[in-house]
Amino acid sequence: MHTLEPFYNWRHIYITEEDKLSPFYGATHSEFEFSQTVYNYYIHPQWDEFGSNTLYMKLIYVDYELNFCVMELIGEWNDAIENDIMTLKRDVIDKLLYNRISKFIIITENVLNFHSGDKDYYEEWNENVNDEEGWIVALNMPEPTQHDFKKRKLHQIIELMDIPEWRTYKPYHLYQKINDTISKRLD
Repeated sequence: MHTLEPFYNWRHIYITEEDKLSPFYGATHSEFEFSQTVYNYYIHPQWDEFGSNTLYMKLIYVDYELNFCVMELIGEWNDAIENDIMTLKRDVIDKLLYNRISKFIIITENVLNFHSGDKDYYEEWNENVNDEEGWIVALNMPEPTQHDFKKRKLHQIIELMDIPEWRTYKPYHLYQKINDTISKRLD
């Protein structure tokens, strides 16, 4: 896991550590010291902590004019023990919502497991974005993780989509592709 870096090909247009509105503004990362772990496995130092012991993230793009963001997750999403959704919602999502972000693209291809808990924070997040005609999409979630996610019926709140080639898109084009897909489903 230590070789899995957050997607960095958009860093020439957005760096979360330099965005004064970002929850990760001013964060510093070592290139040489691997200190964060998911269980006994070290992860790359570029991932950001947000309060979970098993799930890390990177806010890889935010557009305050089009009101969307792209974030990437790695690790185990554990609501049963860690209540990761509460921590993510309170420490990251609420700050983005405050700055009018209402469309969330969550890259979940490196989320290895999902353990469900209460739905309250998902429902609250959904209500927040629906007030602004927004949406939440989990992109490229692995099949076993999707199974547990769907079993809890969270796919009715967070749309599951597969776009394996997402890295070939610029942020706007990825947003547009997802937004068009959601718009067609609503029509």
